[in-house]
Amino acid sequence: MKLIRIASRILVGIIFVFSGFVKAVDPLGSTYKFSDYFEAFHIEFLNFLTFPLAIILCVIELCIGLNLLLGIRIKITSWFLLAFMSFFTILTFILAIFNPVTDCGCFGDALILTNWQTFWKNIIIFIPSLVIFIQRNKYVPFYKNSTEWGLTSAFILFGLILTLYNYYNLPVLNFRPYKIGTDIPESMIIPEGSPADEYEITLIYEKEGKQKEFTVENIPDSTWSWIETKQKLIKKGYEPPIHDFSISTLEGEDITDIVLADDGYTFLVISNNLNKSNQKSFQKINKLSAICKEKDCRFICLTASTKQAIKNFVNTVNPTFEICTADDITLKTIIRSNPGLILIKQGVIIGKWHYQDIPQKIDNNILSFSIDTIRKEKNRLLIFSFMVGFFLVISVFHIVLLKICNKKKYPSD
Repeated sequence: MKLIRIASRILVGIIFVFSGFVKAVDPLGSTYKFSDYFEAFHIEFLNFLTFPLAIILCVIELCIGLNLLLGIRIKITSWFLLAFMSFFTILTFILAIFNPVTDCGCFGDALILTNWQTFWKNIIIFIPSLVIFIQRNKYVPFYKNSTEWGLTSAFILFGLILTLYNYYNLPVLNFRPYKIGTDIPESMIIPEGSPADEYEITLIYEKEGKQKEFTVENIPDSTWSWIETKQKLIKKGYEPPIHDFSISTLEGEDITDIVLADDGYTFLVISNNLNKSNQKSFQKINKLSAICKEKDCRFICLTASTKQAIKNFVNTVNPTFEICTADDITLKTIIRSNPGLILIKQGVIIGKWHYQDIPQKIDNNILSFSIDTIRKEKNRLLIFSFMVGFFLVISVFHIVLLKICNKKKYPSD
């Protein structure tokens, strides 16, 4: 039983750390997901809670996971674990039945699961979680009570710092398809021979006041009147990484191909909602736009805002750049910043900036400028990876040490 108890603790701990971590590196994504939930359940009046809930969720998951991995405060952690798993198992069962949102967001964009997959995943995790709860008194503490509380507090602080850093900057890890180096046109291509979506088509016809369903292969004679056609997706086909990227002018002209095929450099300001954007940052964006005009560099703002919102924005900000429209979800996916800035050349993303890091000058050689940006991004990722790796090494060392020191302390089963 001891091996099952230890294995359950480590397995659930790893899953919770992973789940909390991928949310912490993309808190704005979790905020969007909570907003989707509130909209689906018609409780939009709670939207002011989306960001606080996103922070709380990832901090709780990280704290539970790290406490389990390191064997800290197991008794109280097991209660939080049981409550957490009970609530979300019930919730995901409801989501699986009614399907109000297609992706639960439990692993962020790192791992996309359907609602039924998420429910069965929770059922599987619930089993070792129940083992941990039932066996909670069998786990022998390694540290003093004060030390364990100190470590738990440190985990909470770590989760808060990690989440807030990734909120006020671009995520240190990007699991979405619009990474630096992505070739947008190439990512939109559907390979030849790829499976297409398969639908079940039902035709509704009426005769003498009675309606009846027919299949495409069994269409009735001309004495029946067609009412409607229903389509039900029965098998999902291949979907390219990028499938909804489109740019239109305010007049409705599609200029997607023109922008993506441009041999020059193009800056795209991304603001899915101009009303909720950081207005002060547009002062820096206006200055950068003026510099780009001197260098014959295209500068476009993409938004999903209404015409009235765009009009109000123009009157308030007096932008020096062109404004076009794009899909709301696409813009949220491209960059986790409102507004955000990306630099592309022939459809390839070569630079991304949070609104707090909008560049105020551009070297004469824009290519060298973009390369320098990529280098800084890689250095930041390298430092972060080193920190995570160091933490993992310390964690493994602790687990081994804990096992050696407590070998004689565990009660025999």
